This record gives sequence, C-alpha cells and structure tokens, in this order.
Amino acid sequence: MGHYMSQNYPPKSRWSVDQIPDLVGQVIIVTGSNTGIGKHTVEELLKHNAKVYMAVRSQEKAELAIKELKAKTGKEAIFLKLNLSDLASVKSSVEEFLKKETQLHILFNNAGVAVTPKDMFTAQGYDLQFGTNTLGHYFLTVLLLPTLISTAETTPDHKVRIVHTSSFSHHFCPRMKFDSFRDGPARTKMSGMQLYGQSKAGNILFSNELASRYSDQGIVSISLHPGSIRSELLRHGPTLLTRLMNWALFYPVELGALTQLYAATAPECTEFNGKYLSPWARYVPTEPNQYIRDPVATKELWEYMEEQVEDFQ
Repeated sequence: MGHYMSQNYPPKSRWSVDQIPDLVGQVIIVTGSNTGIGKHTVEELLKHNAKVYMAVRSQEKAELAIKELKAKTGKEAIFLKLNLSDLASVKSSVEEFLKKETQLHILFNNAGVAVTPKDMFTAQGYDLQFGTNTLGHYFLTVLLLPTLISTAETTPDHKVRIVHTSSFSHHFCPRMKFDSFRDGPARTKMSGMQLYGQSKAGNILFSNELASRYSDQGIVSISLHPGSIRSELLRHGPTLLTRLMNWALFYPVELGALTQLYAATAPECTEFNGKYLSPWARYVPTEPNQYIRDPVATKELWEYMEEQVEDFQ
C-alpha cells in the first residue's frame, strides 16, 4: 500500500517549471501534444524559447491548440502530422520533419491510447494500445536516431534526450506477452487495462534498451510515470466512471507535465539514463516493477519490434 501511495499520491515536488533553462536554439518533438499532458508540455517549452513540433494525427485539432498556445505564450508551435497507429505514416512523418530540420535535441514520446475497444487495431493489425504506445514510438525513435546522435555531437555536453511517458499501470502486466500483440486467444483473455499496462511496460523496456545501446553516442533515455492525471487518455472508458475518477483521484495536467519536463531539461537528469522517474520529478530506486529491469526482456522486445518495422524502413 505504501508503494502505491508513493506513486499515486506523491509528496510535493522540489522542482518547478521555473527551473527550466533557456531552450533557445533547441528543436523538440512532442507526440500527442494537442491536448492534455503533451499540450502543457509544449506550452512550457515555448515559454522557454524552444522550437517545438506538435506531432499529432489531426491537423484541425493541432491548429486550434497552436493558436491557443500562441495567445498564451507569444510563441508558435509547428504542426507535424503523425499517426502512430500506422507505421507507414510514422515513416512519412519523419521524412517531413527531416525536410525542415537537421537537428533534434529532445524527443518526447508522450502520445498514448488507453483501454480501447477490443475490436480496434492498428493499420498493420496490432493491438491498438501496443501498436500505438509502444511499437509506433519505437519506429519513430529509431528513424530519428541518426539525427539525434548527430545533434548530440554539437551540444555542449554532447547529449540529447528521449523521454518516454509510461505509467504506473505497467504493474498490471509487467511481463510482455508476445502472442497478445495481435488478435488471438491470448489477447482475448486479457483485459483492456492489462493490454494498456503491457504497452506501458513496453515503453520502459524500450527506454532501457535504448539507453544501453546508445549511451556512448550521446543518447539519454528516460522513462517515467507522470502521475494520475485528468486528461483525454481514458476517452474510450465508461463516461460516468471516467468523470468520477477525474474528480476523486486524478491531478491537473500541469502536474502531469512536470516530470517529463524535468527529465528533458534539468541538468542533473543527464545522469538518469536508463532510469524511471516518478511523480513529481523524483527518482525512486524501487521503481519500476522488478521484471522491467531484466536486460533479457529489454533485448527480446527490441528484437521483436525491429523485425516488425523491417519492411517499412
């Protein structure tokens, strides 16, 4: 119970957005950022002079968010069309970004879907939660790695950061069930929350393997639990239950953005490569789940995803 309380009812943060350094000259991508945690993350990055790409599916929703944020910050984010549930779209998105930029200093793998209907799959037939939250972000990151690595060579500390928004829900399914990634008996037996938890466990495993493989090339990869936040993540859940949880249990999006902004910008976080951060901007050594710390599991998931995207490279 103490473990649960620490993660979901954390103490007041010792770090605030006022401590974000000047980000002038930095190019940043935030996925799933026209609403919720991602949108507030973009707002703070703009306030601190970053050049921010809002990587989302809907241009209409992005333009509304960009307009609203410009009114609040005086700065304008840039729309980048990205559909993480379609590997071909991910490839097109990266190609479009690279037409405009030669550097990328921070990548926020923030987007996510949760507890989606069981009949929803990605364009390539994967469970929508795994395919979007885990595999889509893997492919996006791998395609951007050459740019991230070359950017690290030009930064003062020779480092760039990749921040993966996971969840406490990874505890619901910390061991990856590879036969549940597509439709079949194994997936059918799992609840929507288990499938969501598995996708969030996948974020951590991917982050850990990324840190292991590329730390010597300037990559700092950090995963985190943003806290229990009022957002549109549970839009597929029961309306009454979602409203009740938002009112009774969840925190405002400003707090949800705090930990990932800390991971991406605080100087001390370059020492957290391959680590998992907890709300609000804390490193708790007992997190994440012990099974997620298994280097064999991280390698297995990486190799599986590497095979899945091979035809789209």
